[in-house]
Amino acid sequence: SMASPALLMRVVASAYSVAEKAATIVRNVMAGGDLGIVEKTGANDLQTKADRLVQMSICASLARKFPKVTIIGEEELPTDEVTEELIEDGHCEEILKKTCPAQYAGIKEEELVIWVDPLDGTKEYTEGLLDHVTVLIGIAYGGKAIAGVINQPYYNYEAGADAVLGRTIWGVLGIGAFGFQLTEAPAGKHIIVTTRSHSSTLVNDCISALNPDSVIRVGGAGNKIIQLIEGKASAYVFASPGCKKWDTCAPEAILHAVGGKITDMHGNSFQYNKEVKHMNSAGVLATLRNYDYYASRIPNTVKQSLVP
Repeated sequence: SMASPALLMRVVASAYSVAEKAATIVRNVMAGGDLGIVEKTGANDLQTKADRLVQMSICASLARKFPKVTIIGEEELPTDEVTEELIEDGHCEEILKKTCPAQYAGIKEEELVIWVDPLDGTKEYTEGLLDHVTVLIGIAYGGKAIAGVINQPYYNYEAGADAVLGRTIWGVLGIGAFGFQLTEAPAGKHIIVTTRSHSSTLVNDCISALNPDSVIRVGGAGNKIIQLIEGKASAYVFASPGCKKWDTCAPEAILHAVGGKITDMHGNSFQYNKEVKHMNSAGVLATLRNYDYYASRIPNTVKQSLVP
């Protein structure tokens, strides 16, 4: 008889279905018209009914199946009983058919940490920039992001009524990443993707120093990593604190699975063990290719003002 799939593959397969359920919730809240917006720390730090319901759905669904896994979500929520309609019990068969990389085959539940951003790009969601929005489920082991799921609930939403809405991208280190067409940015072009709603003098000074051909300003860390892996941008540069572990865990796993690189502005890799501080306080630098080109051009003034 076939051995049952390794825990990691079961977690990723479940996270895939959980993310698809999350996308349905995100679309339903928007279609319902009442977003239930709450300001957390200010006008650029919002929470909607979708953030709340999706986090409850993801965390409760995964906790029910994998009770010993640590799950850390962005939103501070009361631990109410979650209604059954928010629970997703399914999994993606195709993921279970893949062989788990040997170095992850013996992982136990209590060794995994799942970082959840229920709705990355909340501000854009409230403004109707729906293609910026992603649902992020990142899976870490030994402090490293090793697997991730990114769902784009509104992928294709401008493609007309018969287009299939939404897509799910997933990846595991040592297997690869799936659900999109890996594309490199045009050779010799320096296209930087950066923040849309969290700009600052430092953010802009850093970008100017890199002398880019063009700059794309979009919401969501998940969305920015997708710009890299689909060849729309050559570097994601964010010289500011503000990004958190749940923003980078899933995108990092997918980027690393296809040979890219993400660090803070000093070149330090991110740590994802459960005790770690949530803020990526020294910014973000990510590329699919040519990481060293950008890293070597970050001004020292920028590095000095961002303390890891």
